[in-house]
Amino acid sequence: MTTSLPRPATPPHPQRITLADFHDAARDVLPAPAYDYLQGGAADERTVRWNAEAYERLALLPPVLTGTTDVDTRCTLYGTELPAPVLLAPTASHGLFHPDAEAATVRGAAAGGALTTVSTFSTLTLEEIGAAATGPWWFQLYVQRDRALTEDLVRRARAAGATACVVTVDTPVTGLRERDLRNGFALPSHRMPANLAGHGAEPGRNAADPAHRGIHDPRIDPAVGWSDLEWLRSISGLPVLAKGIVRPDDARRAAEFGIGVWMSNHGGRNLDTAIAPLVTLPAVAEAVAGRVPVLIDGGIRRGTDVVKALALGADAVAIGRPYVWSLAAGGAEGVTAALSALHREIELALALLGAPDLAALTPDLVRPPW
Repeated sequence: MTTSLPRPATPPHPQRITLADFHDAARDVLPAPAYDYLQGGAADERTVRWNAEAYERLALLPPVLTGTTDVDTRCTLYGTELPAPVLLAPTASHGLFHPDAEAATVRGAAAGGALTTVSTFSTLTLEEIGAAATGPWWFQLYVQRDRALTEDLVRRARAAGATACVVTVDTPVTGLRERDLRNGFALPSHRMPANLAGHGAEPGRNAADPAHRGIHDPRIDPAVGWSDLEWLRSISGLPVLAKGIVRPDDARRAAEFGIGVWMSNHGGRNLDTAIAPLVTLPAVAEAVAGRVPVLIDGGIRRGTDVVKALALGADAVAIGRPYVWSLAAGGAEGVTAALSALHREIELALALLGAPDLAALTPDLVRPPW
């Protein structure tokens, strides 16, 4: 089954004031297979639920009479100052959700003050995305079996304007995404990932095909090691982050190599029942000990979620599904509106916690609610 494009998106609606509002709008506009592709996780989708529940199971413990009058939500990552500690995580095939694809995403992110991480499997080429971008962006890389192709992707990304390379390390094989299998999901032929055109079997092929049932992608290298990350840093001249870390020992090793730590379980789309990153965040932050940045994604839906993650040791957070909802619902303007809503919630949470800036978010502000 080939998935059609969404109906034309409408401008941001004044009543869309939370990320959940954008979810509802996206659900209304997207064809069911595209919506399921976006929302779905692996197998029983327990990890998808656990990611959000991890935040729900933590309460905030606000001090009073702190004298705080203004709050500053700015953060700096690898020399780039951002107005809020929020990034857009890499997600594939934005053309499935809006006709302007990643061009709308990077424009909306820049207007909303966020840094975009562009997927290897983007609908548009790196060059097209770089030309559309008016703000900072990073490149997410799946290391290819063909190292010459891998090197070419990295060099193209840097030439197009990427300022860091995020290597996905948690996907040696594709997870069992049962919604896609039941739907017979496949990308439209004119929306295939552009960066790998002409290099073998297309990602996004028919998910009902046995070749897509959780075995190795024919191009992605399942045997990537730490030395590969060092090699990528040497050929790119860019900061390198490893995306998909949840264990403190892996985080410690990344820090020893000077590799940034991006905590993630791929949005629950790979290994079902994998732990929610928030659960191991304090131990990961302790293992890293400030040597490299620690980012986290998975389940963030509110400004209070962002505050909890930063209080437990993250330097910044990333959102995935929520900004794709906003892209589907309103294009670039939708992305900007969603980011603005989240930023507003972060500012309010800091003010109510008496925290003048992000450095004031400390573990003593977070407790289990019972």
